[in-house]
Amino acid sequence: MVNFSLEGKVALVTGASYGIGFAIATAFANAGATIVFNDIKQELVEKGIAAYQEKGITAHGYVCDVTNEEQVSAMVAQIEQEVGVIDILVNNAGIIKRIPMCEMSAAEFRQVIDVDLNAPFIVSKVVIPGMIKKGHGKIINICSMMSELGRETVSAYAAAKGGLKMLTRNIASEYGEFNIQCNGIGPGYIATPQTAPLRERQADGSRHPFDAFIVAKTPAARWGTPEDLMGPAVFLASDASDFVNGHVLYVDGGILAYIGKQPK
Repeated sequence: MVNFSLEGKVALVTGASYGIGFAIATAFANAGATIVFNDIKQELVEKGIAAYQEKGITAHGYVCDVTNEEQVSAMVAQIEQEVGVIDILVNNAGIIKRIPMCEMSAAEFRQVIDVDLNAPFIVSKVVIPGMIKKGHGKIINICSMMSELGRETVSAYAAAKGGLKMLTRNIASEYGEFNIQCNGIGPGYIATPQTAPLRERQADGSRHPFDAFIVAKTPAARWGTPEDLMGPAVFLASDASDFVNGHVLYVDGGILAYIGKQPK
């Protein structure tokens, strides 16, 4: 019998006050997991707890900067004491700075690398010892199509997400023998409040140029939704994926498989 249940599992989803992390945590809760999340500010944590409560989910929120090793160690110790040892980790927290490479400062580049690559390393290394003691664990890194592709203005983001793909493979290589599976999810272009301006209709009723570009590049001919990530995340967090390790599952409507339409 294939087991997709997360009953009795403790899941930490970083940066899950809203957006993709919130959707994934909600799916985990619906599959039976106890949800723990963090954000960098108390008000964001409180907003997140309220949003989960609206869905009937009791989530445990913590203020923590995931780029700070001391803060992460303290948070994980507190979670283990108050909720339980973490069975599932989703490294979701991330940022993007859309700046042409030659106009980007080294400090800006480092900040993106710090949040999008160093933080998953830090949180994973703090959580893995508990998973080893438990005899199992699931780590899911939120990668990106930019783990495979380049694009204008996202040099730091693409470098970080490419690195995260390789960190995913290395965690799988190093800790697979302890029954820990580390995989990635690579979302395509997802319809969220942050991307809403890119999908607004123009004054003449036509699509926004970027919207038209994405729809034309996607075999599914639409943007993804946070809900599209729920099933893949539950699969990678559950016993159903126990022999899947070091893989990045791209949930992109087929963009990476598609060369695009021939110009007319």
